[in-house]
Amino acid sequence: MTGHEDKHEDVVLKVVDRRKFNPDGSLKEGVELDKDTARAAEPRPEPVAAQPSDAAMPKHEASKTPGHQTDSNSDEIDNDEEMPGADEPASFVNFLSTLATNAAASLGAVPHPATGQRSLDLDTGKYWLDVLAMIREKTKGNLHSQEARLIDGLLADLRMQYVTMVRATEEKLKAQAAQKFSGADILGKK
Repeated sequence: MTGHEDKHEDVVLKVVDRRKFNPDGSLKEGVELDKDTARAAEPRPEPVAAQPSDAAMPKHEASKTPGHQTDSNSDEIDNDEEMPGADEPASFVNFLSTLATNAAASLGAVPHPATGQRSLDLDTGKYWLDVLAMIREKTKGNLHSQEARLIDGLLADLRMQYVTMVRATEEKLKAQAAQKFSGADILGKK
């Protein structure tokens, strides 16, 4: 293309951070929350999956837990070892916790972090379950024994929640259909 100069306009993008919270979870300066948002911002207890189990605790801490008995001949392997990277913020356990929280929120088990309301989205819940199952399959044989138990436990619990919610939804739809139509309506007899 002789004689033509390529004219490119420089595109200027302005990015404005409209988030109300700092990365550490504290409220940014000058931001006021309404009652609904303030309730959603209150600290909540961590999901059970994110809390370390007795197997994840060092033995000296696990023995202090009420009702916990240690058995030197137990079948547990690697009780003395800590999970690799357990203290790091970007650890595999924290990654699994994030995925499990997304799945639980989709299945209505925990409130949505932004809205504070529980909602049910079975398709999204199934997606997150499939992602967790894919990660378990792809990492099989490469995980610490405690990490493998954690992902298996998360998947089992979330799958049970999914099945429960699917069955409840089906029953609710059947009940609604039964109220709308009678047998005579379906058979065409009026």
